[in-house]
Amino acid sequence: MHSGADAFGPPVRDEIAFEEKVKRFKEIGLDAVQFHDDDVVPNMNDLSDDQIIKEAEKIKRILDENDMVAEFVAPRLWMDPRTVDGGYTSNNADEREYAMWRSYRSIDIARTLGCDNIVLWLAREGTYVYESKDPVVSTKRIVEAINKMLEYDKDIKIIIETKPNEPVDVSFCPTIGHAMALSSATIDPSRVGGLLETAHAVLAGLDPANEIAFALSFGKLFSVHLNDQNGMKFDQDKAFGVQNIRTAFNQIKVLMENDYGAKGEFIGLDVKAIRTQKIEDSYRHLENSLKIAKMLEKKVEKFDYEYQRQCVEARDYEALEMYVIELLMSS
Repeated sequence: MHSGADAFGPPVRDEIAFEEKVKRFKEIGLDAVQFHDDDVVPNMNDLSDDQIIKEAEKIKRILDENDMVAEFVAPRLWMDPRTVDGGYTSNNADEREYAMWRSYRSIDIARTLGCDNIVLWLAREGTYVYESKDPVVSTKRIVEAINKMLEYDKDIKIIIETKPNEPVDVSFCPTIGHAMALSSATIDPSRVGGLLETAHAVLAGLDPANEIAFALSFGKLFSVHLNDQNGMKFDQDKAFGVQNIRTAFNQIKVLMENDYGAKGEFIGLDVKAIRTQKIEDSYRHLENSLKIAKMLEKKVEKFDYEYQRQCVEARDYEALEMYVIELLMSS
């Protein structure tokens, strides 16, 4: 699991070997792993294209041995000196070209792992100083980058993970609605959708369940990251449901009501172990998140839709609200 390093301190846990992680993921009850490109090939910047593929093949064998699959691969475009001013939206043409190289290699890695999903978390595609980038040109550059990826591989899907801030102050793609707009501007909108993360919606001051519903209404919810967040602060990646249980309930409810996953979609957990956790307990955030999600699934199964209909017809929303609270608090 994560070593526990953050902006205010060093690592507090030893790194765990990938093979051990995958084995434990399977024991917990997970089916897939989400990757950054350099999770698969850590030193990819120093390797040839063929060498990158060979390294990715090693990870594919580990997944196969543990009956696990890769859900997606995401180019990590925010940790390299060449991306300090953004990747696709950098003011430097050479740096934009580097971002595309990483994106193409991420596609190669994804295909080697047997998946066709590429996630773009547009971490530095924004600005700290508004006047430092032209927002119109920058938005067009993001679309251009997506189009190049779609042309590079005719089968891959691009999934835009939206976030309003951090590490940049102002993002060019802060919400799921922005992701839908970018999708519509590409050469193949059917292959471009969104990834909604609970915490990122909260950071934008929005309701995660409504953001999920918005993407679902367009058939554009290509992936989900469930976690939790205590207000509009830094991105906390807390275990799902530990902070806002009713919000968590409504996320599970809207996903279940729309049969999300029936077409092979995954519901991911983007959660981090609390910094104080010992290494032997460093999977507890995953175990707790999965347990809470399953508990909430049972609550949704018990939900009285007929009573909901009666309350809605009578506009007795306080009765409906109390019903939801009693449902969540009952054993």
